[in-house]
Amino acid sequence: MTDRTTWSTAWVTGASTGLGRALALRLAAQGCKVAVSARSADKLQSLCGQSPNLYPFPLDVADTAKTAAVAKEIVERIGVPDLLILNAGVGIFKKATHFDAAQFRTAVETNVIGLGNALEPLVPAMIERGSGHIVLMGSLASFRGIPRGAHYAPSKAAVRSLAECLRLDLEDKGIDVSIVNPGYVETPMTESFDFPMPGLMALEPAVDKIMTGLLRRRYEISFPWYMVLLVKLGVRVSNVTYFAITRWTMGLHSEAAPDKSLAERKSLANR
Repeated sequence: MTDRTTWSTAWVTGASTGLGRALALRLAAQGCKVAVSARSADKLQSLCGQSPNLYPFPLDVADTAKTAAVAKEIVERIGVPDLLILNAGVGIFKKATHFDAAQFRTAVETNVIGLGNALEPLVPAMIERGSGHIVLMGSLASFRGIPRGAHYAPSKAAVRSLAECLRLDLEDKGIDVSIVNPGYVETPMTESFDFPMPGLMALEPAVDKIMTGLLRRRYEISFPWYMVLLVKLGVRVSNVTYFAITRWTMGLHSEAAPDKSLAERKSLANR
């Protein structure tokens, strides 16, 4: 993959760990000035110590007023970002038999409302300039419902719909829109999971795929390919077929199957 970047400035949210952190470091190494945000000020400071091209802006994207204020600070510091990577998110995986409204709200406020909070102050500036690249972090879980996904998958389905709407409204304004739909990637989030993770991918190859797709201005960047194939086949089959196959492959066909949601799997690492 080429090391050349076409962006001079960027803002990456959820940059303290995982994909956000790795993308910020990759961009900074290529000479891009990168504003990085996450809830953990300490982790951001540690990250920024690795490159003079990284600038810390601690933030919880669920806070509308704070996000607007930080966006203003970033514009004053490095200008309107050429590249906006909205990666901040929360993953909560537990069975719907233990549905938790507060955790569902947390997922929606971070994974969906947080995107809107960052988009509102910057989209008009990008339109006025006539250029920009907006990247939303989606998930392969956004295409169909998954076991233990009731607190997570719906929020990512909303992200996928938002990306489509943005693409249609902004492409004639000179603004590129991309959505990244990763499968399982080796990050602090997946380290806490004790269930099967088919297609689990190392972090750096995942970053390679994202950067290649962004440089080519692709709308959809989904991986690994065989999991993408399975997910998209799942969209095409009937509901009866999808539910039956999913129950069988995930071991949900037996009422005696253990309820692992009692050991809740939750990650707030990228918020």
